[in-house]
Amino acid sequence: MTEFFEIHARDGPARIGELRLTESLTTPALVGDRIADAGSLWPEARETPAGDPDSLTVLPHRALPAGTPDEVQSAFTVDSPEIDGPSAAVLSSETATEHGSDAYVLSDAQGLVGHARAFVEGIVDVKRAIPDDAALYLPGVATPANVALLAYAGVDLFDADRAVVKGTQGKYLTSDGEQFLVDLDELPCACPACQQSVDEFDREDCAAHNENVLRARLATVRARIRRGRLRDYLEGQARHEAWLTAALRRFDQQYSYLEAHAPMFRRNELLAASEESLRRVEIQRFAERMTERYENRFSNPLVLVPCSATKPYSESQSHGQFHDAIGFRAHTVSMTSPIGVVPQELECTYPAQHYDSVVTGEWSAGEIEFVASVLEAYLERNDYPRVIAHVPDDYRQITERVEESLDTEFEYTVEAHPTTSESLSNLADALSGELKYSKREREHNTVRAIADYQFGPAAGDDLFEEISTEGRYPKLRVHGDEHLATMVPQYGTLALTLAGAHRWVASDAPTKIVEIDEFVPHGSVLAPGIVDASEEIRVGDEVVVRGPKAFAIGRATMHGCAMAEASRGMAVDVRHVEER
Repeated sequence: MTEFFEIHARDGPARIGELRLTESLTTPALVGDRIADAGSLWPEARETPAGDPDSLTVLPHRALPAGTPDEVQSAFTVDSPEIDGPSAAVLSSETATEHGSDAYVLSDAQGLVGHARAFVEGIVDVKRAIPDDAALYLPGVATPANVALLAYAGVDLFDADRAVVKGTQGKYLTSDGEQFLVDLDELPCACPACQQSVDEFDREDCAAHNENVLRARLATVRARIRRGRLRDYLEGQARHEAWLTAALRRFDQQYSYLEAHAPMFRRNELLAASEESLRRVEIQRFAERMTERYENRFSNPLVLVPCSATKPYSESQSHGQFHDAIGFRAHTVSMTSPIGVVPQELECTYPAQHYDSVVTGEWSAGEIEFVASVLEAYLERNDYPRVIAHVPDDYRQITERVEESLDTEFEYTVEAHPTTSESLSNLADALSGELKYSKREREHNTVRAIADYQFGPAAGDDLFEEISTEGRYPKLRVHGDEHLATMVPQYGTLALTLAGAHRWVASDAPTKIVEIDEFVPHGSVLAPGIVDASEEIRVGDEVVVRGPKAFAIGRATMHGCAMAEASRGMAVDVRHVEER
């Protein structure tokens, strides 16, 4: 429970916070000149500090370096006292426990940074051990090149010590690494310290430059977090140092940690510009839900088609031609990198209509392996009487791999290119004699498929067994005896009404519940009013809010564990509420 630190925005584990000192500090930020160190307990005992509203007080501590044996660390743990003011407890990655402080200082940070496995495992262990709404401070490690990764991992507070020391050593830092000052022919920077010739530039100027660049990188990181695009920036930034690339890849293996913090949708485009994009949480989550939750409800053949640059796919010229040839006689599924496979019902669901990828006309080995694995798992889960692959030649290395793996045969209909007259004619002829499904069936299957994806396996049948739909796709409204839900076309999700929320709670579908105290929420639910929350809640999820005096439906603005732990901030944006 923190009193002097509050989170205002999140981008996965990274967040924009506010350290409430006399002069508030927006994080991620440098905090070096706002620190009041109460001192080490190794040389002598320390009195409990009084606390200072102007500074973050580091409580008396016994700091231990990286590599200290576990038995030594456990023998010298310190119980941090409570003080009247902003405080920070010192801990190591091996002894991380909650102390009730506003911030936590990682004493062995310098032994972790530079070593990908140790860094990732250490940060994840610490973040899981301390409260979600507490700040994490890594002293003596930040540089312009690594600070984006540190913030992405969930670090909030830094100092300029490492950057300044490197400057005094004659090392000139930039966002893409460092070089010796003596090797510079000119100063590639416009900061105040660099407003002179390289011959006049000394080590003191170099230290000032390094701190200036670090502050500028932090401003960039904050801007990226606010826009929800830190990962896009980091995929390019991490390429400049081998350990940063390795650490990013190691983080992508920490799926449960990253997925718990990742929102269900973002308001901006997802840029897939590197091989690392395939491991993004949004991509992996979509593939996981596609292969574990999605259920095909059509009895028609399957037609595999290539994706399009236009999103959603159905608005593209090529998919319009495919639709005319298919004529509601088959179920259309698009194949794409980096998403995998996208059934027609989920073409609007994030991130299927929100990504942009690099198109070269050639598939990388990683893309082939990923898309083939998703398609194979999809076909193992869903039965079709026939599979027609209306795809260009470069896609066949994927489909043929899946054919061999599943010991089945696809029908191929493309000659030269999928949109040639001959190819479209072949596709139409392949479906001759197949019965059409109705517009009503497609709309009903669409809202049920979205419910499966959004709420859990079979949720579509549990929630929408007897329904009717109104409106024009993709702005569908779902009715039973009364209005139950509305499709949100921007994200391809469902927004429930109170009637839909009651049906959800009464169903067998997994339910995401926020239990609140004795009050009626109006507009939002703040974290202090929450008694408990389901751990599986993610930012952007539909959640049911209930308490002794109210029943409501809304969208989560925190993940479930944060709701249960946080002492500040808005947790749920309430859409509809009824008093009990």
